[in-house]
Amino acid sequence: MTRTRTALLPLAALALVTGCTANPAAGSASDTSESSGAITVNATDTACEVSATTADAGTLTFQVRNTGTETTEFYLYGEGDRIMGEVENVAPGIDRRLIVEIPDSGTYTTACKPGMVGDGIRADFTVTGDAVRQVDTDTRLAEATAGYGRYVQSQTAALVQKTTEFTTAVSAGRVDAAKALYPVARTYWERIEPVAETFGDLDPVTDGREDTLEPGQAFTGWHRLEKDLWQDGLQPDSGTMADQLLANVQEVVDRSATVELTPVQLANGAKDLMDEVATGKITGEEDRYSHTDLWDFRANVDGSRAAIAALQPVLAERAPDLEAQLRTRFDAVDATLETYRDGDGYVLYTALTPADVKTLSEKVDALAEPLSQVAAVVAGQ
Repeated sequence: MTRTRTALLPLAALALVTGCTANPAAGSASDTSESSGAITVNATDTACEVSATTADAGTLTFQVRNTGTETTEFYLYGEGDRIMGEVENVAPGIDRRLIVEIPDSGTYTTACKPGMVGDGIRADFTVTGDAVRQVDTDTRLAEATAGYGRYVQSQTAALVQKTTEFTTAVSAGRVDAAKALYPVARTYWERIEPVAETFGDLDPVTDGREDTLEPGQAFTGWHRLEKDLWQDGLQPDSGTMADQLLANVQEVVDRSATVELTPVQLANGAKDLMDEVATGKITGEEDRYSHTDLWDFRANVDGSRAAIAALQPVLAERAPDLEAQLRTRFDAVDATLETYRDGDGYVLYTALTPADVKTLSEKVDALAEPLSQVAAVVAGQ
């Protein structure tokens, strides 16, 4: 999901849900005193002040503080704007910590995005030397990344198949069939979104919402077709949009096959997926035309749990209490989601009451707190 400056609130009483944006579990000011050796980032509305512009290869920690007035994001980009690590939805006055494994020397880019829009305030960041990869020294971490890689491959195969069925239905003008296939195809996209989002050029055109568009940027992808199907009716170029979506999805799948994931990326990805729920799905802004948000919600939880399951042997040894807490809180989210099951899918998000949304938010926040600790455990900090 490509994020926006403000959230759509489809339920007036959603104000009852608190803590989604400035969730301390996402990394709070309490992290600062524990971040010895971290590279500090002071993010304001007009500047991105990084305390160092060079670092030795290995595991890097960035401590990001938003001292501005707008919610911001911080990114570390590699070649071709591949996202090496990110922290999103950093509200004013909040600290977030980013742990990322960078074993290869080279020129990278740091970026803060005030308002969570645009290319951001960028600067070069140089990594020197080369470091031994965690997967080369820890068999369990190597097995974790390999296992998660197999999971991604299984999901991308299904993603291509279901997206093909969906786009074929759109092109043929079979509206009812396309509507039924839309949330199914997106399930596989949402499960692997942390991998898909690493390709900064493809994610906006594939999964961008209309309110996130940059000046002059065309509205394409999943949500353009969602709007055509549920609100505007199929347009003369809907078939072209469908062909473009399928091509973009196929390119994401092809690129994903060449990505070498790190164990820390698995941990960050698990957390990012639940952040997707807390900042997008929980507000109903993601699938605002179809209201199939709970399908995406379910898929994000599935993807997060798959990453944690891959890391389970490491967590069980290094942090058994944390591993047990994660299992319990994933189960709680699962149980809550099952109450909204409707056949093979879920009720429309508009069917939820404010109390339902509040309960979901509380379960997600409770899970986000232990998830925020996983990257540090995996990195050995």
